Amino acid sequence: MSRFQVKKVAVLGAGVMGAQIAAHLVNVKVPVVLFDLPAKEGPKNGIVTKAVEGLKKLKPSPLGVADDAVLIVQANYEEHMEQLRDCDLIIEAIAERMDWKLDLYKKIAPFIAPHAIVASNTSGLSITKLSEALPEEIKPRFCGIHFFNPPRYMYLVELINTPTTRPEILDDLETFVTSGLGKGVVRAKDTPNFIANRVGIAGMLATMREVEKFGLTYDVVDDLTGKKLGRASSGTFRTADVVGLDTMAHVVKTLQDNLNAETDPFYESFGTPEVLKTLLEMGNLGQKTKAGFYKKAGRDVLRFDLATKGYVPGGEKADEVYGRMLKKPAGERLKLLRNAEGAQGQFLWSILRNSFHYAAVHLASIAETARDVDFAMRWGFGMKQGPFELWQEAGWLQVANWIKEDIESGKALSKAPLPEWVFKGPVADAGGVHTPEGSWNPTSKKFEPRRVLPVYSRQHFPETVLGSKAQGFETAGKTLHENAAIRLWTIDNEVVIASIKTKMHAISPEVAEGLQLAVEMAEKDYQGVVIWSGDDPFSAGADLQAMLPAFMAVGVSAIDEAEHFLQQTMLRLRYASVPVVSAIRGMALGGGCEIAVHSAKRVVAMESYIGLVEVGVGLVPGAGGLAYIARRAAENQAASVHKDILPFLTEGFTAAAMAKVGTSAIESRKLGYLLDSDTIVPNKDELLFVALNEAKAMFTAGYRPPHKRQFAVAGRNGKATIQGQLVNMRDGGFISQHDFHIASLIANVVTGGDVDAGTLVTEEYLMALERQAFCSLLTHPKTQERIMGMLSTGKPVRN
Repeated sequence: MSRFQVKKVAVLGAGVMGAQIAAHLVNVKVPVVLFDLPAKEGPKNGIVTKAVEGLKKLKPSPLGVADDAVLIVQANYEEHMEQLRDCDLIIEAIAERMDWKLDLYKKIAPFIAPHAIVASNTSGLSITKLSEALPEEIKPRFCGIHFFNPPRYMYLVELINTPTTRPEILDDLETFVTSGLGKGVVRAKDTPNFIANRVGIAGMLATMREVEKFGLTYDVVDDLTGKKLGRASSGTFRTADVVGLDTMAHVVKTLQDNLNAETDPFYESFGTPEVLKTLLEMGNLGQKTKAGFYKKAGRDVLRFDLATKGYVPGGEKADEVYGRMLKKPAGERLKLLRNAEGAQGQFLWSILRNSFHYAAVHLASIAETARDVDFAMRWGFGMKQGPFELWQEAGWLQVANWIKEDIESGKALSKAPLPEWVFKGPVADAGGVHTPEGSWNPTSKKFEPRRVLPVYSRQHFPETVLGSKAQGFETAGKTLHENAAIRLWTIDNEVVIASIKTKMHAISPEVAEGLQLAVEMAEKDYQGVVIWSGDDPFSAGADLQAMLPAFMAVGVSAIDEAEHFLQQTMLRLRYASVPVVSAIRGMALGGGCEIAVHSAKRVVAMESYIGLVEVGVGLVPGAGGLAYIARRAAENQAASVHKDILPFLTEGFTAAAMAKVGTSAIESRKLGYLLDSDTIVPNKDELLFVALNEAKAMFTAGYRPPHKRQFAVAGRNGKATIQGQLVNMRDGGFISQHDFHIASLIANVVTGGDVDAGTLVTEEYLMALERQAFCSLLTHPKTQERIMGMLSTGKPVRN
């Protein structure tokens, strides 16, 4: 793999994007210096200081933990230019003004290290024109790097070369962005707005035109163009509000200013919609001004009405018939929409046709292959499928002919015909642009495989496009054992991989049996176990629904038995004679968290959300989670000079009693669910690679499980102290009586029950207290209300 090392990064511009890019660099442990202009009044770093302070308040948080904002080094162009000499990568992220950027490049040029890469985070300005302000020796190390907002959460980063960019510079940067920052890289051509914004914003403008044409309201459109259509749940207009209508207008203006009817046959549809003009004139810029296409009024959400320039009650839903149509197979779905008589169906066909038409006409000019367009739209706009994938799945030539008919009859946005390659040659013969050989490149007229870089060898199962027929993790390797709940398999004949298959990877008795079998197999013939699945979440917890029939038929004794088996499974993982590694991405809640904390090691994607959340359904953690909290408190106290165990218990108790979930892997570590020795991996697709290597390294190093030890608990005095605080919270109206009851039971377990402070106990003893509390709550009417509420609505009941 490339030895280009990024030891320090400079980000130029402490605006919305610059500050958040700096925050993400901190998240992945890359030292960063954030620059901006010197403040005219007060401290010279005032502008940067204000931006860094603002990061702590942003939601969703750009930082893994807000306290890490202090790690961003603050600088200004007047006093600190010398600091640029130590930076291996310089990312310019100032306002989208060509003249300002060119002026800044001239100022920084003398301070750029001879090996450093310089990249502009412009969202659409010409990278080649920007490079012209740089000295000849820097031009080969200059390119575009386009992050999507918010940069911590959005997977897509577009890289754009100029005619003078050295190929190895882009390779080095792609390697760093992929593995170091955890992003999905697409290389775009140097055209206005690159790939995702070019196709995506053109699509949003086209959607707004079709909305006017069919007379639909914004809330109905968002209902149609959100999850039902396989796109971001926020739909079209809510997404615009979140992005910011001023930001959207700027990207639209880039299209308008840099394209014309000759360079883009869809140019006529790029006019700024009347509703967008009106909202901008009113200063209603979306979420940032608390009014845009939508506006909150107390608990109600109002929608904008262009006719009155006011807000009216919102929340209208689309006709259910279209929801049913959108669940049909792709070919049938598109046919039904194309033949629909209602406005909503005709609207849906129109926006899908427009997206296919636009992507096909512009593929050769904006991207190397069709795969780049589909990845860009999936990773940058939250689509489940890119436009070419959906088109191909629905039947390539059939859909192409429908589009052709609409162009000829004047229904399409543009008279531009589909490219000849759509109907004739390799694409038509293959039934689409994606094949096992690769994806269509209209310039080379070949199907080209994904770029081969050493960094991608770290991804055993990278994201793929429909039609590539790449083997998924579900069938890869050698199966050792499989049923409906779990698959045990290996890809290297050295480590057993346990992949949970249940819905939301819930932990059923069959899953627990499978995990125990994995350990048994590994102890006999392999070097370790990795618990990993190639999709989110890691596990949403114990399968409550699977437990209910036994509870109804036999009563609480059946649950006590099931919980005891789960606890035994956790101890089996903890004391296995080979290392058990949990490879976590997404949610690891309740029982999922308990699997993690009982593993020998955790390898965790940055975007992992870990916590004990059983309080939300009126229960306590019942598979060893509370025993873990008590044990960790005792271990931490034993390693310190303090004799009182209670201070070490407080955070763990609070996290369980308040159902706190870490909003990142970094915060999950702060809550105590990860150790300092656990590994946080920026890119989710590298999890399995890292976890397998960790398991093998631990085995090779002579891994032995921990000794089974007794440990001290806080006892009845500790419980009384916690109870006093809970009384104050209940009497102050901060928690309900049932919350108080549950929290008291949690306190009883983590302090060891009715024993003296310092009494030595075992994990099994505390697990027995857990089961007792769990089973007593299961018969409580208030808990049953919470469970039924969660199972029926998916939302917690407060009672």
